[in-house]
Amino acid sequence: MIPFHGHSGRRIMDCEAKDSLPRPSGSFGEASSVASSLRRRSLSLSDDVPPRPDDDIESEFVSEAGDFGDRALHSNRSSGSGRLRFSFDNVVENGSVVPIPEDVLLQSYRFRFYDPTVSNTVSPVTPSTLEIICPLSSDAIAHPVNKRNEDTTELPWLLEYISCLIHLALFGILGVLTRYLLEKLFGPGGVGATSDQSYMYLDLPSNMVGSFLMGWWGVVFKRDISKVSDQLAIGLTTGYLGSLTTFSGWIQKMLDLSVEGHWVFAVLGILIGLFLAAYSIIFGIETARGAKWLLQRLIKSSTCGISSSKSNWKVDNCKRHLAVVVVLLLMLGLLYGLSGTWEIREFSSGSHGAQLWLACMVAPLGVWIRWFLARLNGRGLGKMGLLKWVPFGTLIANVLAACAMAALATVKKAVKTKTSDTVATGIQFGMLGCLSTVSTFMAEFQAMRESKNPWRAYTYAVSTILISFALGTLIYSVPVWTKAYN
Repeated sequence: MIPFHGHSGRRIMDCEAKDSLPRPSGSFGEASSVASSLRRRSLSLSDDVPPRPDDDIESEFVSEAGDFGDRALHSNRSSGSGRLRFSFDNVVENGSVVPIPEDVLLQSYRFRFYDPTVSNTVSPVTPSTLEIICPLSSDAIAHPVNKRNEDTTELPWLLEYISCLIHLALFGILGVLTRYLLEKLFGPGGVGATSDQSYMYLDLPSNMVGSFLMGWWGVVFKRDISKVSDQLAIGLTTGYLGSLTTFSGWIQKMLDLSVEGHWVFAVLGILIGLFLAAYSIIFGIETARGAKWLLQRLIKSSTCGISSSKSNWKVDNCKRHLAVVVVLLLMLGLLYGLSGTWEIREFSSGSHGAQLWLACMVAPLGVWIRWFLARLNGRGLGKMGLLKWVPFGTLIANVLAACAMAALATVKKAVKTKTSDTVATGIQFGMLGCLSTVSTFMAEFQAMRESKNPWRAYTYAVSTILISFALGTLIYSVPVWTKAYN
């Protein structure tokens, strides 16, 4: 029996187990990285927090649907908005009593279970404070007061941050390698479905595959993956899928077509690229839901070994975290060793292999920068948080990568040496390809489409593409036209 003091001073006692309470669910709620942080049952507390309108909550939600960077890491320190985060697990274990204003509890409850697609079907009656706090009481049963379980000790924040960087670096390199293989498979030397001279650009298959997998790993199964390891979820979505897909490569191919006078192909490439990527994530979500339903049926029909197998895979203590970090460091060192060796051998030849190995070596820089910029998602502009629905972190990453890609393309046109071509192409394919992303872009686009304001999705997509294409034209196309580069 754990007492909690509400804002009105009432004492809430003897809550029922959380399994007996209704559990609202969200259609796209699983897409947001908020799911992993909410899994820790942390609640934002402040001295005076006014109730936020539903539109403000929705704006923040859709902006963070794809990624919100290192803010996803669990921390008991002060957040950027000046609010303190307290873990209810610590409250239960220490047996302390925390004053919780009722408006903060209701606000957290609405944010956690908010679903714009079912807002018309959910009862407008606000749940009582008892209903919100009751799920916490079951943790008191599972973890008695004054009985600390050392096996579930949290990883120190610094080590957790380093672990995320290692996950991002390793999965980022794997994403680059996968993108290269898909280009070769569907390109002129393989199936021949894509080429540099067509609106079916070389990066289209990787953007489609990455968006499809985003529906699986970044929407439907992300919460389940986070229960095993938050770092694994970040590595798969932000690291692997973000590097497998590339927004800057897509825009640069359209700039190449426009420079050569193929404006119709350039427009078709933009429209087809957006259409196919958008429907790829929709198809991924639908198939993942079907697979999850089938998997749940199989698990329910099984009679033994389910709970033990789940706990065995969970990375929930320092020893397991350190073991995973050591293994990933060895794999990362192996990849860097192979990439460096082959780069030294092939650099002078200026072959595609030299460009690929250099791309693998610089890929982690692009992933880390994008992950750091993602913390701007859901923050808005200024102290008032204007335009909070715009994922400014993803927007800046994509536009910045597109501009840098155009600048290096101009350098290749102007210099025309084997060394400059190898270095510029390696940076373009590796660092800038990983700095930009289509999978996260599509996750945000899909979340906006399912919100109460679907027009935001198309405004966001068109604005990102137009800004990138316009700046790319100034940086790349205009110099090529004026200098008459071949």
